[in-house]
Amino acid sequence: MDILRFATAGSVDDGKSTLIGRLLFDSKAIFEDQLEAVERTSRDRGTEYTDLSLLTDGLRAEREQGITIDVAYRYFATPRRKFIIADTPGHIQYTRNMVTGASTADLAIILIDARKGVLEQSRRHAFLASLLRVPHLVLAVNKMDLVDYSQERFEEIREEFTSFASKLNVGDLTFIPISALNGDNVVSRSENMPWYLGTSLLHHLENVHIASDRNLTDVRFPVQYVIRPQRATDHAFHDYRGYAGQVAGGVLKPGDEVVHLPSGLTTRIASIDTFDGPVEEAFSPMSVTLRFEDDLDISRGDMIARPNNQPHVAQELEAMICWMADGIKLTPRTKLTIKHTTRTARALVRDLHYRLDVNTLHRDEEATSLSLNEIGRVSLRVTQPLFVDDYSRNRMTGGFILVDESTNGTVGAGMVMDAH
Repeated sequence: MDILRFATAGSVDDGKSTLIGRLLFDSKAIFEDQLEAVERTSRDRGTEYTDLSLLTDGLRAEREQGITIDVAYRYFATPRRKFIIADTPGHIQYTRNMVTGASTADLAIILIDARKGVLEQSRRHAFLASLLRVPHLVLAVNKMDLVDYSQERFEEIREEFTSFASKLNVGDLTFIPISALNGDNVVSRSENMPWYLGTSLLHHLENVHIASDRNLTDVRFPVQYVIRPQRATDHAFHDYRGYAGQVAGGVLKPGDEVVHLPSGLTTRIASIDTFDGPVEEAFSPMSVTLRFEDDLDISRGDMIARPNNQPHVAQELEAMICWMADGIKLTPRTKLTIKHTTRTARALVRDLHYRLDVNTLHRDEEATSLSLNEIGRVSLRVTQPLFVDDYSRNRMTGGFILVDESTNGTVGAGMVMDAH
């Protein structure tokens, strides 16, 4: 059964918590004691209905009332698929949270209040989803019950958002009118909107095709760990030497010719092992151990690729950076540690080309620094070669994080735009 990772984003009071609560409740993904606690808290507050938003807002005052349910990442499953929800805050000061949640997402749900329409925040969330190359975008027009389930209102919002999205790189855009409070079009089709001919939100999440979103063309295998020969009583393991890691692109099979970077030497795959035994092929995001026919000097941070299809071997990077540090600014000449796949190096910020206004998409070329939650285009010089692809081609080999050398804290997330 495959896993769909999706991020949710919305402005304050757009009903995001209620929507997630409704998905968990209607897909039977919560326990009876959790539901009882939510019902009890709803009654204590004098609410006439069971307030499902308490399922995800349950880490604040509700914790004292017996509900302890984690926020941020939620897990649930239906017979068709498993789901991981990254619940990201909507405020501009939480841009870094959305970048973190959306960076691994297959799909993003942007909530819009049907009464308020497309806000600055809605546009910002859509831009960030497109910047992070989230392949599928769902615009959930919520609170349709408060506009009398008006088709005309839904079409207005769809038209306005579509014209904005045309400026972005959005591959797959779906619009669904919902009422998270009443459950309209969340898990089941709504009788209140006979004019809407599409599927419910959960049906869309269960059936959206994500297998082709992964890069199955460019073989990329960053080496994470070298498994050396053991002094084993079992003689089969005396000469075992394998290279463990997570496939970041392409399809690997025993017998395939591969190239090792940085040496440039070629060999063939002898076998592919997993925890459950050998397999005949491996693809992203599988974690496997490769064994080769030749004994090469391979260590953590190296890359396995195809001889005629290799990543850029680069020490000069052009990247979009989301700055995540509070109290420190990114400026030219800043020195940082860069972590890219399994390789770590030192990096110097050579230049800040522009700061991007995430609300208007305006490029401020006069900017001299990036502060917390700001995004800009930067040139980096790295002390040792990295094996990178453009982020638009491969999110795993095109993404990296920046770490402060003195505190060891993550201060930035980057997307490679160009490398040489």
